[in-house]
Amino acid sequence: MSELGRALRGWRESVPPALAGLPGSTVRRRTPGLRREELGGLVGVSADYIKRLEQGRARPSKPVLDALSRGLRLSREEYEHLCALAGHAPAGEGCVPTHLGSGARRLLDRLGTGPVAVFTAAWTRLAANSSWAALFGDPTTAVGLERNLVWREFTGLNDCIDDPADAERFRASLVADLRAAVTRYPADRELAELVAVLRSASDAFERAWNGTPVSAYGIHRALVVHPQVGPLRLDLDILTIHGDDLRVALFTAQPGSTDADRLALVDVLGLQDMSASEPVRRP
Repeated sequence: MSELGRALRGWRESVPPALAGLPGSTVRRRTPGLRREELGGLVGVSADYIKRLEQGRARPSKPVLDALSRGLRLSREEYEHLCALAGHAPAGEGCVPTHLGSGARRLLDRLGTGPVAVFTAAWTRLAANSSWAALFGDPTTAVGLERNLVWREFTGLNDCIDDPADAERFRASLVADLRAAVTRYPADRELAELVAVLRSASDAFERAWNGTPVSAYGIHRALVVHPQVGPLRLDLDILTIHGDDLRVALFTAQPGSTDADRLALVDVLGLQDMSASEPVRRP
C-alpha cells in the first residue's frame, strides 16, 4: 500500500457516517468510519476506484482530490498533504480556493432542514445538503460546466427566478461577482477559460460582462417545480463566507405558508421514489 493509500484509508476509517451526512445504521458495521462505496458515493466515483486508490493502483486527478477532501472532511492542512501525496499542487495564490472549510461544513450541517449549496468564488458548486438534493435532484450527476451556476443561468439550464426584472438583477450580480473573482485570482486559468467560454456562448453574458457592475445581492423570489410536490415559491438568499471566499445559496419559504408545507414534504420524500424526470427549473 502506498503512502497515499494509507492516508486515504486512515481518513476514511476516521469519518463517522453521520458526520458525512449519511444515515446511521442499527446494524453492526465491520468497517470503522465510511465504507468504500459510501465514500465513492460522496465523491462521485466507484467503490472499486476507491479500493484502487488505497492499494496504490491509481492516481487521482485534481478534481477527484478536491472531491475526496470534501467527502473526508479534511482540514486545509490535511488537504495540502493529500495533494502532496498525490503529486498535485493545491490551489495556490492567485487561484480560486476550492477547499470546503470547516465553517462551510458546519453551515451545511446546521442548515439541514432547508436547501443549501456551497459554491466557489467562480460559482462552481462544491457541496450541497440533502434538502438541496431532494428539491433539485442528485447534485452528483452534474459534471463539468453543469456544476457552475453562472453557466447554468446564461445557457438556459436554469429558469427558477420567474420575474424577468429580478432574474436580470440576479444574473447581473453573478457577473459582477465573477468579474471581481477574475481580479482577485489573475493566475487561475480555469476561471479565465470559464469567462471566455461564457462570452462566446452567451450574448446576454457578453452584454452583462461589458455593462455597469452591480455591487450587491438581494433576496430573489424563485419558482421551483418539483416533479412530485408541484410548484414552490421560495426566497433565494446568497451569503458569503469571507475567510474561504465561498458563496452559499439558501432557499427558504415563508413560515406557515403553503410553500413551507410543500418544502417540508419535499424534505421528507428525499430522494426516495423519484421519477426519472427532474425538476423543470433547477439551479
